[in-house]
Order: sequence, then structure tokens, then C-alpha cells
Amino acid sequence: MMERYLVLEDGSVYAGEAFGADRSTLGEVVFTTGMTGYQEAITDQSYANQILVFTNPLIGNYGVNLDDYESLQPQIKGVVCHRVARRPTNWRMQDTLPNFLTQRKVPGIQGIDTRELVRKLRQHGTLRGAIVDNVADPDKLLKKIQTAHPTAGIISQVSTKSPYPNPGTKRNIVVIDFGIKHSILRELAERECNVIVLPYTATAEEILNLKPDGILLSNGPGDPEEMTDAAKMVAEVEKHLPLFGICMGHQVFALANGAKTYKMKFGHRGFNHPVRNIATGEIDFTSQNHGYAVDPQSIDQDKLLVTHVEVNDGTIEGLRHKQYPAFSVQFHPDAAPGPHDADGLFDDFISMVDQQRSARTNA
Repeated sequence: MMERYLVLEDGSVYAGEAFGADRSTLGEVVFTTGMTGYQEAITDQSYANQILVFTNPLIGNYGVNLDDYESLQPQIKGVVCHRVARRPTNWRMQDTLPNFLTQRKVPGIQGIDTRELVRKLRQHGTLRGAIVDNVADPDKLLKKIQTAHPTAGIISQVSTKSPYPNPGTKRNIVVIDFGIKHSILRELAERECNVIVLPYTATAEEILNLKPDGILLSNGPGDPEEMTDAAKMVAEVEKHLPLFGICMGHQVFALANGAKTYKMKFGHRGFNHPVRNIATGEIDFTSQNHGYAVDPQSIDQDKLLVTHVEVNDGTIEGLRHKQYPAFSVQFHPDAAPGPHDADGLFDDFISMVDQQRSARTNA
């Protein structure tokens, strides 16, 4: 196999073997602790412009298939792992991971010590990096990495440019696309929702003119503080419609109600994050993918109630509005992949929608 290198902004270089697309790339280097679900992670648009390190020592062992896409075109910049399976096999398999990455123009590097790399990321925090086939001019490459801003304005890259439907038969739901996972649409379809997906630039007027029964704010990549217009939109529509925010949607919901967010040292990425429901004390294991969190000191206690916290580090994982039928969670209840402990939150949203529909009908 051809030699390939991962170069980080601190000057460290990891030599390994190339797989996937034959090209160089630059992005923000992050890691995921998921034991399975590499295809869902690679196609999750929340990883846009990031180089993803898998802590599980072997990936690609069950190939890829059409059912497990979270978006049709990965926005990820690169894949780093210890080893890619040489002979993948599974009854659902339609292609191998290396072929899939080659076709999608995503480069990969294997054969490096991912344990040491992840320890570095945990100690120093998220780092920018590049995957290259040679380091002939290391000073020039390092300067390019250190001056890059790979995730600035990234939601404009991944959000849909025009509205589209995900047809259903009963409830009319508007979904705001910050970089949506297909699994969110699947969960709504299972609950008889007729969905219209709108760009992240949709205004409150445009949404309310559609006369939906509820609104869902999707996941997405990047810095939530950039979503000032979306936060203004949420501050208006939450007065009129039941609202459910997921991941980036959770952060935008918080911003709309006066809270602030901050960048975490290395984020939460994986499918094994324990979250406590404060009201019940129950703990769900959840799927997560985020590098920002809501600042607990910034929450307006007259507006928002903290409903969930992360067991390991105490970060805020859920909020509920004290006046309006609106709530949000930082994790992914759609869980693709991951445990389905929290998928009942979609049922809670549907209950809010049905109650408001019934109230309008009986008014």
C-alpha cells in the first residue's frame, strides 16, 4: 500500500497506509468512541469538514449498504483508523468501505496508533490537521494547517438550498435543516408525519405561512453562535408552534432564549454517552456528535428548565421552555447508530403536536 501521513497543527506527524480517495485534505481532527456505525458516522453531516478518528481498532468489517446512509454525499474530510478490514462480509453489504470512500472522494489513512492520537486530542483538545501523501515542504504545510478555519460558515454548505417534502399522511411538520440526518426523517415518517424540509435560512413568516402543526430543528455542524438569524426565527415560532430541537437545534433553541454556547475541549462523539433525566433520575445511553455545549451560567431561569445532564461531565443535554410547548436535547434520540433508549422523545413531541391540534379544533 502507498504511504500516507496525518499532520497536525502542533507539528506532529503520523505515518500510515493510504486507502480511499487518492487526494490530500485538510480539516478539524476529532474522534468518535462508537464501536459500530462507521457508515452512519461518515455520512453524518455534523462531521462536515472534519477528519474523523475511529477509536475502535477495526472498521469496515461489514461493508456499507444503502440502508445506513445518513446523507447521500459525505461532507467529512477524511477517515483515520488503526485498521480497515481486508475481507468484509455481511448479508446486507453492497460495497466495501475503501471503495465507498474512493467513490465519494474521501481519503483515509490506516496503520497508525490511534490510541496515542486520541490521548493527544483529549489532552490538548481538537486540533486542525491534514492528510497528505508527502511532506516535502513541512513548513508550508504546517502554516496552511495553522491558518485554516475549516468549519467556519459550514451550515451553508450542508443545508438544503431549496425546500423538499418527506411525504406522510397525518401531521404537518416543518423541519429546519442545519445538516439533517436521514434517521430523523425516518422517525417522523414512522409517526405519520407529513414533513417539509426547509433551509436553515427560513424565516418565521415563511414557516408560519405553511401552517404546520409543529417544527423540528435538526442537527448540524459548526459554531451555533453563527446562527443568529435562525435564533431570531426560533424566538418567534416557538410562540406559535410545538418545537423540538436536536443537537444544533438544541443549541439554537437555547440561543433563541437568551443562553450562550461555548466550544468544548474535544466534544462528545460516539454512541455510549450516559444522560440523566433530572426529573425521573433515569439514565439513557445516547448517540452524540457535537463540539459545542450550552453554558449553564447563561440560562435564563425564568424561561428555560434544564431537563437532562451528561453523567460523565455534567454538561447540559436537555432544555424545556417554561411557557411554550418547546424542548430540545443535545443528543440524538434517532440513534443511528446507537442505543434507542431515548427515541420516546419523538413521541413526546408528537403528543405536544396532537394536543395543540386538538385544542385548535375544539376552539
